Amino acid sequence: MNDAPDAPWRRAAAAAGLLGPDGAPAPTIFAEMTALARRTGALNLGQGFPDEPGPPEVTEAAIRAIRDGVNQYSPGRGEPDLIAAIAEHQRRFHGISLEDPQILVTAGATEALAATLLSQLNPGDEIVVLEPYYDAYVALAALAGAQIVPVELHGPDYRLDLERLRTAVTDRTAVILVNSPHNPTGAVLAPEALDAIIALAHRHDALIVTDEVYEHLTYEAPHVPIAARPGGFERTLSISSAGKVFSVTGWKIGWVSGPAALIEQVMAIKQYLTFVSGAPFQPAVAVGLRLPDAFFEGLRTRYRAKRDLLVGALTEAGFAVSPPAAGYFALADAAPLGLADARTAVRELPGMAGVVAVPLGAFARPEREDLRSIVRFAFCKSDALLEDAAGRLRDLGAQRGSTR
Repeated sequence: MNDAPDAPWRRAAAAAGLLGPDGAPAPTIFAEMTALARRTGALNLGQGFPDEPGPPEVTEAAIRAIRDGVNQYSPGRGEPDLIAAIAEHQRRFHGISLEDPQILVTAGATEALAATLLSQLNPGDEIVVLEPYYDAYVALAALAGAQIVPVELHGPDYRLDLERLRTAVTDRTAVILVNSPHNPTGAVLAPEALDAIIALAHRHDALIVTDEVYEHLTYEAPHVPIAARPGGFERTLSISSAGKVFSVTGWKIGWVSGPAALIEQVMAIKQYLTFVSGAPFQPAVAVGLRLPDAFFEGLRTRYRAKRDLLVGALTEAGFAVSPPAAGYFALADAAPLGLADARTAVRELPGMAGVVAVPLGAFARPEREDLRSIVRFAFCKSDALLEDAAGRLRDLGAQRGSTR
């Protein structure tokens, strides 16, 4: 059993902050907060998964596929109809023209990220990431033996500092990992920021990997793929998935697209991870990608209303809130409530308001003091649950007002 200090599992767990004081794997903050919600009966706004059913056209297509016997291994690159639907989607929404060899279906976006980073990183390489970051990024970089170089995003708007980016990207940079729309801040990178990233990738011979799973959940500025910008496509591997858009996170159907030669490299790794995945879900996702514009417009409208409801309730409760421009999450500073440490705040919130959240520091290095009091709340929940949570938060605000 490989329990050496430099074992790959230990490197990855340590990089993701998942080792306890004794060096053994510790529960993630998400597992801890979910257990806390169950134990206290608090509403769980910590984990970013929707609790509403997906579009009936999509779920019925999966049931139909199962009944029709689509239950064995799919082709290694993915079902041809899903590959065609992904190409249609990219052309329809983003003006990007793709051919079959430029698309690979994966077991969700996380596998797409894993296969992509493992195919492109060598031990000692540097990978530039935007911080705070999705927690899988640092673990996957550690598995590849690469070094994370964070570019800090600061509140309240979490804009990308282009000067800091230019300092971070050097000739040692193998990958610039871009996440826009950004998880967990909800920031959307402006076209000039995308163009700066492309210029740096060309200058330093780096690859751009872009995580775009929230591409249809933007509320003000539209999502612009970096692969659609001049000079972007030839250096970019773009990753997205069906889970967030169609409320089917458990299906784990994602994809990566880009230049055919790069997709071949990703495929070489992916085929020894899951090989294939979710055969009956792939034709169903193809149905989803072909839904009319009204579906995608309605999705944004519904989630914008959910965002506004939660942001308003958090503000009434006394938090200082940064309304997100995209995604599932609202960031709220707990310091005005006298809670200067978000890790303490999330453990006290179930008793204070009957709501569970997670500390933003779980998505960043421990030294990020500017994130110390920031809490992340998910609004990708049913209207009934959000109304309940909003009422509890407003009650907290009223109680605080009566004691001031």
